Amino acid sequence: MKLLSVLVSLTLGLGSLTAADWPQFRGPQGNGIAPDAKLPAKLDAQSVAWAVDLPGRGVSSPIIVGDRVFVTSSSGPKHDRLRVLCFNLTDGQLRWERQFWATGRTMTHEKISGATPTPVSDGKRLFALFSSNDLFALDLDGNLLWFRGLGRDYPNANNSLGMASSLVVADGTVIAQVESESESFTAGLDPATGKNKWRMERPRNSNWTSPVVTTGPDGKPVVLLQSFKGVAAVNPATGAVLWSYDDKASTVPSTTAAGGRLYVPSQGLTVLEQVPGAAPKQIWRSAQLRPGTPSPLVLGNRVLTMNDGGILSCGDAADGKRLWQLRLKGPFSATPVVAGGLLYCVNEKGLVQVVDPSKPEGEVVSELDLGQTVIGTPSIAANSLFIRSDGKLWRIGRPSSL
Repeated sequence: MKLLSVLVSLTLGLGSLTAADWPQFRGPQGNGIAPDAKLPAKLDAQSVAWAVDLPGRGVSSPIIVGDRVFVTSSSGPKHDRLRVLCFNLTDGQLRWERQFWATGRTMTHEKISGATPTPVSDGKRLFALFSSNDLFALDLDGNLLWFRGLGRDYPNANNSLGMASSLVVADGTVIAQVESESESFTAGLDPATGKNKWRMERPRNSNWTSPVVTTGPDGKPVVLLQSFKGVAAVNPATGAVLWSYDDKASTVPSTTAAGGRLYVPSQGLTVLEQVPGAAPKQIWRSAQLRPGTPSPLVLGNRVLTMNDGGILSCGDAADGKRLWQLRLKGPFSATPVVAGGLLYCVNEKGLVQVVDPSKPEGEVVSELDLGQTVIGTPSIAANSLFIRSDGKLWRIGRPSSL
């Protein structure tokens, strides 16, 4: 129990989060897995606990802290009205909403919106970054604590398709990865004031990956920054680069950390093992396990990747040997999430497909059609699946968990 407390503290920073919360993109460990959640395997219309309408558009994931569900959206002809909303976990009732005007560039690809980055919480505060590079810190009751117009401070740090990198919090620092062809940087911000604790130049290229927090061989927190050049491991408190892997990487799906290894979307899928005081060691590489937009998942001794068309590939995590492939109904942008050993996969048309990867060839055990476009990755908390489309937010879960 002491080790678990240390790991949670290292990953989430100095907050009052619990293991049941889902405080950031892809969950508390940034790997898309809720090991203790109990979601229904058979989904149908009766599985929907509640659904509420959302204003504007957004593809960011919901985050859940205690009895509150937070989402962001953008609205208006130019998507320059930025919204942060808080709903009751139990019944979906709107608790509060805050609206702000964008100060940075709001142009995005038609597939996404101004509300593409997923917010993060340290258990006391909510940090919401938008594609316009506007960053807001609020308390959990919606009171504004501070604001940073990163698009104003660094006006060339944008791209024509929209920014998408989500925030993380590690070792008492908010990490913002803001990378583009004209100006590219990552900053560590003071969560109390929003001021830079450090700022580092990054490779100049459009990049939509998100930082990943893991634990280094010495037990201390490490932030992984992925770009087209590869992956850099950074001390979150100081911004010092601890090591780098410079053999190229994807600019869309992000690295997944599991069991001391890093599953990097690089030349297919490349697995690295962290080494004390040195650059990581390559364990294996597989072109057959190349991910598309969704990031890789590691479930026990299996690694799972999804291409954009809906081909789910399962490989042996020890050596990368492909074990099976399963064709799902695509296309996909959202990364699957895992609960109870099952994968919950939501395609762009809003079809939820539940996959049992323990079957010899993988098997779809149920489906639920939400009937709306879903681009953002789902979230899991309170034995429920939270999914947002452009227009709605759903809670799908067991009646006993409400």
